Amino acid sequence: MRNAVAIIGWGSLIWDPENLTPHIRGDWQMAGGPALPLEFSRISPKRKMGLALCIDEGCGALCATHAIRSARSDVDVARADLAARERAPLDLIGMVCARSGRVAGVGGAHVAAWVDAAGAHGAVWTALPPNFTDHAVEPFDLASAERWLLGLTGASRDEAVRYIRNAPAATDTPLRRVLAGRGWWRAEAARVAALDMLAADNAPG
Repeated sequence: MRNAVAIIGWGSLIWDPENLTPHIRGDWQMAGGPALPLEFSRISPKRKMGLALCIDEGCGALCATHAIRSARSDVDVARADLAARERAPLDLIGMVCARSGRVAGVGGAHVAAWVDAAGAHGAVWTALPPNFTDHAVEPFDLASAERWLLGLTGASRDEAVRYIRNAPAATDTPLRRVLAGRGWWRAEAARVAALDMLAADNAPG
């Protein structure tokens, strides 16, 4: 990432950049970003109320993240690009600017050290906070997260399973390790994988 503005990702940004696509260059450098404390402790309306990854300094485990070049040379413009993709206000998009020394957003110290070591001009990342308690009305822990997933049905269950299954293998959080040992989860992951394969086979062209 030398002499570039990096976009840091760990979840759906990797496989679903959406309207960020015109503003990125090259391929993702998998495990090339800073290690950050991550967990599936955010309930996402965008993901049909499934659990999404976020930086969680209380419940998260340090996981490798991934980096891709922004097409922008200005950190503030790259930050606005990511805010548009995330449908989030600018203050919930983290940023480091090596030129000015500005750092904003949860995880900033980790990213600033990485920017310095990588020789990057700066970096931006999603800094949406954990919100599990707001929706579930109980604190996040491994048992309450599993209860939430078990309570999802239909398209919400499918999307929740799909998101966790699709997250990069390096995103080895405590919840993901617990789910890997659950028979119900393995069955659901296989079911959703089969659905996605069928949809791909039936897609036009």
